[in-house]
Amino acid sequence: MTEQVVAVEDLTVAYDGHAVLTDIVVAAEPGRVLAVTGPSGAGKTTLLWAMAGLIRPASGAVRLGDAEVRDRDQTVAAGVALVPQDNGLAAILTAEENVMVALLAAGVPADEAAERTATVLEQLGLAGQADQLVEELSGGQQQRVAIARGLAQRGTVLLADEVTSELDAQNRKLVVELLQAEAWRGATVVFATHDPEAAAACDAELHLRDGRGELVRA
Repeated sequence: MTEQVVAVEDLTVAYDGHAVLTDIVVAAEPGRVLAVTGPSGAGKTTLLWAMAGLIRPASGAVRLGDAEVRDRDQTVAAGVALVPQDNGLAAILTAEENVMVALLAAGVPADEAAERTATVLEQLGLAGQADQLVEELSGGQQQRVAIARGLAQRGTVLLADEVTSELDAQNRKLVVELLQAEAWRGATVVFATHDPEAAAACDAELHLRDGRGELVRA
């Protein structure tokens, strides 16, 4: 796997002329989990979207390795997986199909996609729900399916946005351990969270407030 540093360089993001993020500087490194913390509205999701290539900055840049991030097509091709806060699942597909479709779309052979899907669903305690429609699952189960889809991609970078908000303590701990395992295999992991315990388990922490960032743990 090609390891990728995600470097945020003096990033400012604005909506309708109003700055949501201002002069953010941080580097997310392979083998480490970077927590992005802060109150609601601080810009955590905006930062992850900028890293994923979904938002263009007003100034500054996000770099993926040596390349400046331009758009989502570029980051997908480079192996950047995003688990969004709203889970982004297709309600009319099963848990298994939601994971499989993403892998097949990325060019993973069908046999390997099926194996990866079964593995991550089992890791997240969802083997018994593989054939259930997403719309039949609880909020916490849906969140775990979205996490499974992100993990199954085995990307160079994993961006996880508030992926433990619907989970109980046991499953929060499990998900944090799986994010750590992604880092241990060489991925760059960025985890936006409002959970102080989850953040404390990460290797570094960027705290956002009023659109500005402070690296409280490096």
